[in-house]
Amino acid sequence: MRRTWAALIAAALAAAPLAALPVAATPAAALDNGLARTPPMGWNDWNAFGCNVGEKLVEQTADKIVASGLRDAGYTYVNIDDCWMAGSRGADGQLVPDPAKFPHGIAGVARYVHGKGLKLGIYESAGTKTCAGYPGSLGHEQRDADSFAAWGVDYLKYDNCNNLGIPSRQRYQAMGDALARTRRPIVYSLCNWGEESVASWARPVGNLWRTTGDIDASYGRMLYIFHQNAKLADAAGPGAWNDPDMLEVGNGMTPVEDRTEFSLWAEMAAPLISGADLRSARPDTLALYGNKEVIAVDQDRLGRQGRPVSMKNGLDVLAKPLADGSVAVTLFNENTAPAVISTTARDIGLGPARGYALRDLWEHRTTESAGVISATVPGHGTVMYRVAPTATPGRYAPHLVLDTTAPGWTAGSSATVTATLTNHGTRTADGLQLGVATPTGWAAAPLTPVRFARLAGGQQAVARFRVTAPAVLPAPITRATVTGTASVRGPGGSRTIAAPNAVELAAPVRAPLKTFTDNAAVFGAQGDRLAIDGAGADLWSRVDQYSAIYRPGAEHDGSTTTVELTAQTPTSEWAKAGIMVRNDITGPGTSPGYVILAEAPGKGYVLQWDSTGSGRLDSNSAPSNEGSGTAAYPTRLKLTRSGSTFTGYRSADGVTWTRVGTATLPHVNAVQDVGVFTSSHSEGTTGQADFTDFRQS
Repeated sequence: MRRTWAALIAAALAAAPLAALPVAATPAAALDNGLARTPPMGWNDWNAFGCNVGEKLVEQTADKIVASGLRDAGYTYVNIDDCWMAGSRGADGQLVPDPAKFPHGIAGVARYVHGKGLKLGIYESAGTKTCAGYPGSLGHEQRDADSFAAWGVDYLKYDNCNNLGIPSRQRYQAMGDALARTRRPIVYSLCNWGEESVASWARPVGNLWRTTGDIDASYGRMLYIFHQNAKLADAAGPGAWNDPDMLEVGNGMTPVEDRTEFSLWAEMAAPLISGADLRSARPDTLALYGNKEVIAVDQDRLGRQGRPVSMKNGLDVLAKPLADGSVAVTLFNENTAPAVISTTARDIGLGPARGYALRDLWEHRTTESAGVISATVPGHGTVMYRVAPTATPGRYAPHLVLDTTAPGWTAGSSATVTATLTNHGTRTADGLQLGVATPTGWAAAPLTPVRFARLAGGQQAVARFRVTAPAVLPAPITRATVTGTASVRGPGGSRTIAAPNAVELAAPVRAPLKTFTDNAAVFGAQGDRLAIDGAGADLWSRVDQYSAIYRPGAEHDGSTTTVELTAQTPTSEWAKAGIMVRNDITGPGTSPGYVILAEAPGKGYVLQWDSTGSGRLDSNSAPSNEGSGTAAYPTRLKLTRSGSTFTGYRSADGVTWTRVGTATLPHVNAVQDVGVFTSSHSEGTTGQADFTDFRQS
């Protein structure tokens, strides 16, 4: 297919002049060290392992990169992050690798990694200490650079902690100069978190620079970083790259979100540095990392970062000119519901042509358009095309887009689903049939004709269906998929197109229970089962975002509240779900008498409370930023009240109880609200908590 694609472009370019996307003034020349002419690719341990790094992990990961084919796909650097060294320098002032973690030293690991045809990266900070408290390189730049070179290091990530307030450019230039004097080729990564307008001065200093603070494995954080990085396209080019931080692919986002992150990073010519545990990565995760067509966009030798063509209402189009004259286009849907996103060949910078070949880089299929570039994009999803003009239209199947509108349902209700197929191609499609596929227990019947003999370019076929949801839902919150379908004959053979729509149905919460959220949430109640699918940045200090199902005025002196937490989405290690009591649950950030007994996926169990009456949680039953025990599901939680003193317990069986903590609160009303709650600890990302047997006495 590569030869066919190249031949197609070569034949078309003479006949179809290229327009140009706007380009800003030429930025400063890039660092002249001959390195990172395309964005670096590789792996870093920090996001998956933190300080739990060592020789064995690094070498096993190098083995996996080779065995999985990722080395051959371009992943070259195996990067060690913080915590690799001893807690103090040696008597000679040199950095000392931790002998327990790296018994053969960094030089030994470098030899192993080099023997695999890979390169080794190391970490330091432009401060007195690293971010984890180990010796920093500020004032030791040449000594440390010489050590890195002597050990065989090929890449330096240089962090920004404990910097004494010295301007970034001064500190980063000092290490850059020191690396240059070693005369060893070492890629230089500036990790100053996007501060001090780094993109405006970093090109002659380093090969790449972080444009934001740290990423985490949440859609909300990934989205924020994308927006920040997308603004900085003018700064990027061969040898000098905007770095939106490591890839979180495989670390807990959904498969759709993983694909989006990888697509956007490639479109933005960002370094592709995996932050996952590749040793245990699923086959689909490794396949995503290894998509050579998407990698080729990232690694294109022209070195242009993709620029926004349009960004409106959460529907984004980016275009990246490529060295062969084609343009990589990403259609990104920031929202939760599917949406049709469209642009044109003219808008992405291509000149007039008789037609345009659209190569879908994830589906690995080529279609042909008269000029419209479009797709139905799932919520949080991205479609990625490589678009080139063609002088000989008709070679590929027409570019067809199926849009299915799926309104909301409640249990037992019916709604009209409309399927619309649009032909954006230059040729006619024949033998069309539209349909809708529903889950077991649902019913669907056509309201209009569903067969169409022909569909010419620029025309639409529309069919409507009556779809009925089951009267009894299998769970308090039930998720299903209603999928529009189209079967088509035409140039390129027969094909089937699907446009899935995720549907969420909730059984209503009824009195005496009530619901509250100060973010976004869906609530469900069925028998003794309760469910909350909610977001929320956190419940701590000034942040008080949660969703709750509660009984107003039911908590009193002598109360005992119990519930079984059966499941919790791990949107963050500090996502919280459990029992909440406060004078007024509908008063976040203000209502006192506030205490929660919660389970967090990565922290275990906590009792947290408001010790001042401010309406904000400020005290924790465990040491700072910690919980007790290990999270497990199902778990029973129990919260008792005696006067204004609350005690929380946890149990695996409801018989043997372990105390989590006790707290005495100020400003506790005689009667209070009590309920179950969740907060995803990831603003903009929802996570579900499921409860059974909520009892209060």
